[in-house]
Amino acid sequence: QVQLVESGGGLVQAGGSLRLSCVASGSIVSINKMGWYRQAPGKQRELVAAITTGGSTNYLDSVKGRFTISRDNVKKAVDLQMNSLKPEDTAVYYCSADIRTLSGYLWDYQGQGTQVTVSS
Repeated sequence: QVQLVESGGGLVQAGGSLRLSCVASGSIVSINKMGWYRQAPGKQRELVAAITTGGSTNYLDSVKGRFTISRDNVKKAVDLQMNSLKPEDTAVYYCSADIRTLSGYLWDYQGQGTQVTVSS
């Protein structure tokens, strides 16, 4: 059994900051890519940021320069620092990871999500 547990969502005014955290637990052998998706009401889920085991990152164009993804391989954790938040960043944010478990491989495994609401 593998779990990804997100925390850190909430309500913030435009221009503010939030930090999302995610910790993986369970029968994990190793974790490769980790990332964050988001889904706004009526819209498709989109990849916001991703980070490899070695620290290479990529970002959605609309968040470049405002969001920073980081990870702690020992703690099996990934964070998303979100600055200069805009109302259009409002969404449910989902942690994701490619995980090798004792019984197989989980591609793009995702958590339950955490709500981020940015007021104007």
